[in-house]
Amino acid sequence: MNWQNEYKSKLVSADEAVKHIKSGNKVVFGHAVGEPVALIDAVVRNADAYEHVEIFHMVAMGKSEYCKPEYEKNFWHNTIFLGGTTRQAIAEGRGDYTPLFFYEYPDYFRTRVRPDVALFQLSPPNEHGYCSFGVSVDYTKPAAECSKIKIAQINKFMPYTYGDSFIHISDLDYIVEHDAPLIDLHPMVLSEVEKAIGKNVASLARDGDCLQLGIGAIPDAVLAGLSDKNDLGLHTEMFSDGAVDLLQKGVINNRKKNFHPGRSVASFLMGTRKLYEYVNNNPTVEMCPVDYVNDPRIACQNDNLISVNACVQVDLMGQVVSDSIGYRQISGTGGQVDFVRAANMSKGGRSIIAMPSVTKGISKIVPLIDEGAAVTTSRNDVNYVVTEYGIAELKGKTLRERARALIAIAHPDFRTGLISVFEKRFHCTF
Repeated sequence: MNWQNEYKSKLVSADEAVKHIKSGNKVVFGHAVGEPVALIDAVVRNADAYEHVEIFHMVAMGKSEYCKPEYEKNFWHNTIFLGGTTRQAIAEGRGDYTPLFFYEYPDYFRTRVRPDVALFQLSPPNEHGYCSFGVSVDYTKPAAECSKIKIAQINKFMPYTYGDSFIHISDLDYIVEHDAPLIDLHPMVLSEVEKAIGKNVASLARDGDCLQLGIGAIPDAVLAGLSDKNDLGLHTEMFSDGAVDLLQKGVINNRKKNFHPGRSVASFLMGTRKLYEYVNNNPTVEMCPVDYVNDPRIACQNDNLISVNACVQVDLMGQVVSDSIGYRQISGTGGQVDFVRAANMSKGGRSIIAMPSVTKGISKIVPLIDEGAAVTTSRNDVNYVVTEYGIAELKGKTLRERARALIAIAHPDFRTGLISVFEKRFHCTF
């Protein structure tokens, strides 16, 4: 049977496809803007057919209706990263948070979860019958490969990306055709504080550096501040529209990369149609699973790797909290520690934690982290901390020196209180 006939033989409706999910199954949903919306809607639509289906889904960009209280007996959410539509389910005990580094997630599926079913979204097949995981390779491809049943939503709007991002029609069990534009995440309008942070971070960058950046106002501000640099490279968990601007201007050209030269390497993408059109059939973009892209032992092979990540708070020792507020889990470790360590291991690399000095009138530089909060990045891993007030270099500094440097970049309204704590703790004047 040629692949075209095999494709036709596997075509079913979304409702028919999800009948192959059984009560008690472990089911993986594709990630972020690559989540298979038509399939997930069908799962929720058929909720009465299931009891305690365990759903593994990381950053959920859709409605996440399976997390609603009325489906408590039908679905159980298990994640390594919470989002706005899933936090309440975890807080109210209708799901679980599993602490893991992002690069470990694929092996978690292979060796511990062993999924029964994977639901994911793909591009249409090429002339050889290969589909692309497009903007979501990350954990989605590895989880699909090790699942007993593979159900794919084929969507003409999914970009065809290169790298380690393909699966053949013969490896799929069921195919659902459903075309819908990918979720658009429009860039934020930058505040003056965010622009100042971006300028400070950009001052630590040099021509020829390799970048790891995420999504959001601060990464966008950093990218905006890099427009006067030359020959930058990209090896990052994900990138968005801000990186496309620099790629199109030639500021990021990957020429100086010693690892995957000439290629932008990433694991997943989120942004607008501009981004999705840029990466479609673009051989200079390599999409690979997260256990390759984020593995510190791999990523550190890029010389001059700069890692930029945000956080919730930093204490005077340099401990970084990024995924919880007190006892409340709000996100996850994600790839922060993966790239902090990769940057520190990289020849000429620098890891940077960037944040506003205050949030809602509360200082983000604190004497002690909040009770119940988890340390995301240890004080031993932190290199630089940046706010709109400057740069604190912590690597190799004593606790006393660290505290002084952090107080100097705290919001002025909180420095007196922090100095008072400093003098009591270290038995010296500031």
